[in-house]
Amino acid sequence: MRSAYIFDMDGVLCDSEEFITEAACRMFKTVYNKIVQPEDFRPFIGTGEQRFIGGVAEKYGITLTLPRDKETTYQIYAQCVQGRLEAVPGVLQFIEEAAANSVALAIATSADRFKMEVNLKAIGLQPEIFDALIDGGAVEHKKPAPDIFLKAAETLGVDPVDCVVFEDAVSGVQAAKAAGCFCMGVTTSFSAQALMDAGADLTIADFRSCLRSREL
Repeated sequence: MRSAYIFDMDGVLCDSEEFITEAACRMFKTVYNKIVQPEDFRPFIGTGEQRFIGGVAEKYGITLTLPRDKETTYQIYAQCVQGRLEAVPGVLQFIEEAAANSVALAIATSADRFKMEVNLKAIGLQPEIFDALIDGGAVEHKKPAPDIFLKAAETLGVDPVDCVVFEDAVSGVQAAKAAGCFCMGVTTSFSAQALMDAGADLTIADFRSCLRSREL
C-alpha cells in the first residue's frame, strides 16, 4: 500500500462535471445573454473554473469580468447540486478504509475552496478525514503543471513517488505524472484510452474495483 493518496475532486470524489457545466451555461445566459453549449467546456475540464469559463468566453469573443463571473458560476453551481450531487461509487468507503489504515490523504483540486466545501457537504464527506486540503488558490500554475500535486505531497510530508493520485482529467493526469506520482485515471470524464495516452498508470471506472482488489 502506498503511503499517501491524493484525490482530485470533480469527477473523482463526485461526478460534478454536468453541474458545473450547467452552472456556467446559466452564467453566460444570465450575465451576457449568450447561449453556449455544454461541449464547449470539454477541452477545459480539470483546469480550474477560471480557465473553464475563460476558455469558452474566448471562443465566443466575450471579455469576462473576474472574479465576479466565477463567483456567479459558483453560486449557481451551489444551487444546481442541491439534492443531486452524488459521490463516485465506492469512494467514501475507500477513503474511510485508507484513513483507518493510516494512509495520508489529501484533496488537490483546481477549484476554489468554496466549491470544495459545497461538494464535500453535498456528498457527506467530512473535511477532517483529510490530512491536507489544497485548492486552486494555493498554487500559481494550474494543471497540467505539477505544482498542486507537489504542494499536496509537501504538505503531507511524503515524497511524490510514494503518492497515488486519482485523476479524471487529461490535464490532471499530465500534472500527476510531471510531479512524479503514480496516477490512477478515473474514467468519469474521459475514456480510459485518453487517460492512458496522457500517462495514467492504470484506470478504473470507479472505486469499487479498488475495494475489491486492495492492491493500492
